[in-house]
Amino acid sequence: MLSGIEYAVILPTIYRYLQILEAPSYFLGLGLSAFSLSGLLTGPIFGYWSDHSKTTKGIVLFSNVFEIAGNFMYFIGYSKWLLLGSRLVAGIGAGAGSSIFGFLTRTTQPEERAGIFAAIMACRQAGLLVGPAFNLFLRLCDFRLGPFVVNKYTSPGIFMCLLWVLLQFVVLAAYWDVPPLSSTEGGTAMLEMKQDESVEGEEEAPLMGPDQDQAEYTYRTVNTDLLDNSCEMHPVRKVSNPFKNFSASREFLREEVVVLLTAQFITLFNQTALETMVTPMTQRYFGFGELGNSLMYSLCGVEVILGFFFVRWLSRTVSDRAMLAVGLVICSVACIWCLIFLCEPRGGYKWELSAFIIGVFLQLLGLPFVAVSQVSLFSKVTAEKTQGFSQGVRRSVGGIATILGPLWAGGLTNNLYIMLGMMLALLAMISVMTALSYEHLTEPRPVECAHSSDSGG
Repeated sequence: MLSGIEYAVILPTIYRYLQILEAPSYFLGLGLSAFSLSGLLTGPIFGYWSDHSKTTKGIVLFSNVFEIAGNFMYFIGYSKWLLLGSRLVAGIGAGAGSSIFGFLTRTTQPEERAGIFAAIMACRQAGLLVGPAFNLFLRLCDFRLGPFVVNKYTSPGIFMCLLWVLLQFVVLAAYWDVPPLSSTEGGTAMLEMKQDESVEGEEEAPLMGPDQDQAEYTYRTVNTDLLDNSCEMHPVRKVSNPFKNFSASREFLREEVVVLLTAQFITLFNQTALETMVTPMTQRYFGFGELGNSLMYSLCGVEVILGFFFVRWLSRTVSDRAMLAVGLVICSVACIWCLIFLCEPRGGYKWELSAFIIGVFLQLLGLPFVAVSQVSLFSKVTAEKTQGFSQGVRRSVGGIATILGPLWAGGLTNNLYIMLGMMLALLAMISVMTALSYEHLTEPRPVECAHSSDSGG
C-alpha cells in the first residue's frame, strides 16, 4: 500500500520538480527508471535471502531503511542528480517485494493463490487511490524546515519518509513470520503419499493438537523410517539448502515459464510507457496541473481496485490461463484505440478528452486480468522451495520493462505512432505465444506414487 501511495504522490509532481531543477525532458524517464533499476538488481538477492532463512520480517525492516533514506534525499532535492540518486536508493527497498511474494506462495494453497494475489495487488492500488488525496494538502505546503524548503514539490519526499518510518514500528509490533505450509502440512502430505486410500479420511484431522507448541511443531522432522518406501521425494525440512540441485536454466527456460516472463515484461513495458506519456499529454492537450493529474490518478485507482476484486471473485471459477487470455485481448483493444484516436486528436476538446478517457479505461480494465493471472501461474509452475528467488527473477524481468518503458515513451511523446505501434506489436507477439503454449499454462499435476500392496505402509 505504501509503495502505491509513494508512486501516487511523487508521479504528478516529479515532472515539474525536474523542470525547476533545470533537468532536460529525458530526466523524467531516467527518474522513473532509476527506481526500477535498483529494485531489479536487489530483488533476486532479497528472494535468495528469504528462501534460505524462511523469514520475511527482517528483510522488510532492512529494505525499508532504503525507502526512508531515498525519500529523504528526494525531499532535499538540491539538484537533478540528487533527485535521480534518491530514486535509485528508494528502489533498493522495493526489492523486498520478491520476499513478500515468496512468503505468500509458501503460505497459501494453489487453488486460493490467485485470489490472495489479487487482494495483495489491490492494496497497492488502494495506495494509488489514497495518494492523490494526500497531494491535495501536500500541494499547499509552503514553509521552511530548518535549512530545507518544504513546498508542493519537496513535501512528497518528507511525507513518504515519515510513512516508511511509521511502517517500521508497525512491522516490529504487529507482524510475525508464519510457518510455511510445507512445515505444517508436509508430514501429512508425505504420509498420504505412502498410505492406501483409506488414509484419505485423515485429511480432516487437525494438523496441530490443542496442547502442541507451534514453534516445536514448525521444526519437527518427519520420521525417515516412514519414508523408506516412498517415491523419489523428501520433506522440505530434510534438505537444509533449498538451492541444492537447483538449475536456473532448467527452472526458467521451460516453455510455460518463458511465456509468463515475457507476459510480465510486455505488460509492464506497455503500462509504464503509457504512464510516462499521460502526464505530458494531459498537460499539453487538456491543461491539467498537479490537481487535475492527482484527481485523474485517483479515479484510475478506483477502477483498478474494482478490477482486482472482480478478478479475485472470478478466479474461483475461471482458470488463470483463461484470465490471462482475456486480459491480453482487452489490452490489445486498448492499444488499438489509442493508436487510432490519440495519436492525432481531432474533434475539439470534449471529443479528445472522451477518447483519452476511453483509452485509459480500457488499458486499466485489462491490467488486473494479466497481472494476477501471470503471477499466480508463475508461482505454480516454479519450485515452491525457491519461490523467493524465482519471484525475484520475475520482478527483475518486470524491472527491466519498467526501465525501458519510460525511456521508450519519454523520447517519443511527440511520436505516438511509433510508441504505440511498438506496444501493439509486443502485445500481438505475447498473444501468439500464449495461444501456442495454452496447454502448458497450468499447474503441473502431482506425481502419482506407485506402491506395492505388501509395503509396510
